[in-house]
Amino acid sequence: IGGSIPIVFSYYSEFLAQEKRGEHLSWLCMFWMIGGIYASAMAWAIIPHYGWSFQMGSAYQFHSWRVFVLVCAFPSVAAISALTTMPESPRFYLENGKHDEAWMILKQVHDTNMRAKGYPERVFSVTTIKTVKQMDELVNMSENAAWHEKWRLKLSSVFHQVWKNFQTVFSPEYRRTTYMMMAVWFSMSFSYYGLTVWFPDMIKYLQKQEYASRTKVFVKEKVEHVTFNFTLENQVHRQGQYFNDKFMNMKMRSMVFEDSWFEECYFEDITSSNTFFKNCTFIATLFYNTDLFKYRLINCKLINSTFLHNKEGCLLSDISDENNAYMVYFVSFLGTLAVLPGNIVSALLMDKIGRLRMLAGSSVISCVSCFFLSFGNSESAMIALLCLFGGISIASWNSLDVLTVELYPSHKRTTAFGFLNALCKLAAVLGISIFTSFVGITKAVPILFASGALAAGSFLALKLPETRGQVLQ
Repeated sequence: IGGSIPIVFSYYSEFLAQEKRGEHLSWLCMFWMIGGIYASAMAWAIIPHYGWSFQMGSAYQFHSWRVFVLVCAFPSVAAISALTTMPESPRFYLENGKHDEAWMILKQVHDTNMRAKGYPERVFSVTTIKTVKQMDELVNMSENAAWHEKWRLKLSSVFHQVWKNFQTVFSPEYRRTTYMMMAVWFSMSFSYYGLTVWFPDMIKYLQKQEYASRTKVFVKEKVEHVTFNFTLENQVHRQGQYFNDKFMNMKMRSMVFEDSWFEECYFEDITSSNTFFKNCTFIATLFYNTDLFKYRLINCKLINSTFLHNKEGCLLSDISDENNAYMVYFVSFLGTLAVLPGNIVSALLMDKIGRLRMLAGSSVISCVSCFFLSFGNSESAMIALLCLFGGISIASWNSLDVLTVELYPSHKRTTAFGFLNALCKLAAVLGISIFTSFVGITKAVPILFASGALAAGSFLALKLPETRGQVLQ
């Protein structure tokens, strides 16, 4: 995915009319969000259905998350099919000496644009095209050379071209632009990805706090000859004594047994999540078809106790509450859906107000919206703020993508975009690591980091050249 993004933007820009280039590149950005909406909607609709499963043998279980993975592959298959109907880059044909093919594609672009503008009678008048240096001119070998020698020279030529392209991005002509763009990309990615991962973690933390406040505690209870066949949830049992009790066909969610005694008990068909036995003693106890693995028994003593046919395979054992599970996917869906209006507005205004104003304005408003996070003390408030931040900040990303495309010439555009996108991911990793480390500790530090990075990004963006209305180099 990371490799395709720079190519998509660079390729698409070669076919766009100058006066609508910013708008149509923004529409292209919108389909990233549409894909996010599709993925989050499918996750919300499919993954929580734990009953959609079947078992093959004792070790392989086909759960609903595998269905989700298959459904997410459909757009990729459609993309591969669509690529077969699309024309090659004219620039690429020229670099490979295929001038007639390049001329035909440029004529097709011209005729399509003239029909769209209401001038279908306009004739493509270009008869000669400036020849560019062919990609294979660096390869000089005889016809009798061995195949491995030809491949070695070919690969050497390709790597030489790649390195030369990368050096050109930092040549005196583009050095200042590249450093400025690096700073803007880094600041935007650091704040955006840091906050968008921090938001769900904060929501989970608030959920856990509320869930923990409802925990029931039982001390020194004595239970004999009782059969448990219902769900036990969110309880702590300390110093309990259980004699000849049966735990059958049941779920245990967020259960903790501490310093308890189990004698001649029977556990069968137990599905557990976040359940642990600490400092407990089991005497003559049988565990049959359970997922109470040894790591759930912490400092426990097992005397004449047996485990038979433990549950195997991939178990969704980390979800303690199905309602919370639905909420995770619902929040993800809302977050991606909230971005859509901002995407539409930025696309419609991109060619009217310019790239720099859009980038700087969106960054400043996003910076201001960060301070509202300090007032988000509930789950619903955090969700609303997540949607607000995502809807505002998307205009900055669209402007940044369009600027990156237009600031570099065709033969350096993909290299520059790919390098800046890689830097973006590095900043994302750094932002996520820093922001999530403050979950449950303080909200002030992530808010200050994010707002400071956005403020710096908006200031630096104003130092970049405006590219609206310019012919692509």
